[in-house]
Amino acid sequence: MNAAGHAAPFVIRDVTDPWRMRDLEELQATCFGYADRELLPGTMLRISAVTGGVLLGAYPAGDPDGKPVGHAFGFPALQDGRTWHHSHQLVVLPEWRGSGLAVALKLAQRERVLAQGLRRMTWTFDPLVARNARLNLGKLGARAVAYLPEFYALGGSRETAFPSDRLMVEWDLSVPLEARPAPAPQGVRVLEARPDGLPGPVQEGREGPALLAEVPTRVDALPGEARLAWRLALREVLVGALGRGYVVTDLAREGERAFYVLTPVV
Repeated sequence: MNAAGHAAPFVIRDVTDPWRMRDLEELQATCFGYADRELLPGTMLRISAVTGGVLLGAYPAGDPDGKPVGHAFGFPALQDGRTWHHSHQLVVLPEWRGSGLAVALKLAQRERVLAQGLRRMTWTFDPLVARNARLNLGKLGARAVAYLPEFYALGGSRETAFPSDRLMVEWDLSVPLEARPAPAPQGVRVLEARPDGLPGPVQEGREGPALLAEVPTRVDALPGEARLAWRLALREVLVGALGRGYVVTDLAREGERAFYVLTPVV
């Protein structure tokens, strides 16, 4: 059932059949446009799924034995004596966006991870993709704690590839979930779009109980130079703010505009 009490148009289940894992390779290629060397192979999914990883597939309710329309994958992580779950992939076919599937996959993943006795989940996402920010920060209540410039080697070469910056998200699984509608932008604006749609100058060093950094809502529609300008502007403002003790806690909306909300660590 979905939040409105209606039957969901999809079913989510653990993927255990290695032949079904091959379908997840195709799903990655379709959604991400990855080259073969960038795909997470079914053999790796297989071994992870039997050694503590969580591998979920989503299928149309009317064809639960058909091709997957989404999947979630993550694995246990260990560092400095701390153990948690790192979610490596959340994949949803474009035509299934807006169906509630992405949230349902994360909640199913959360359920499996809590059953393993873990209380923390991390993952990364591209800070230029506002819809993912809304899911991660607003709907799930996670927070972004670190900015990772050029985190992946994606593309033909270092010189020509678009910088693959990522935000690292932490999700406290012990906190009860609650509906969080997008707030209005209230705070000190440290990055805003100019009238021509390009980012304005970063307002360095400004402080307040909340900082606001604008992010384009349709970055895929921007030409390459504009996308790069936004990448570098957001990198500057987020690296600076996170380094001064802020975390990214929400995505505010003002009509067609969106703003990251940064608040000091308490």
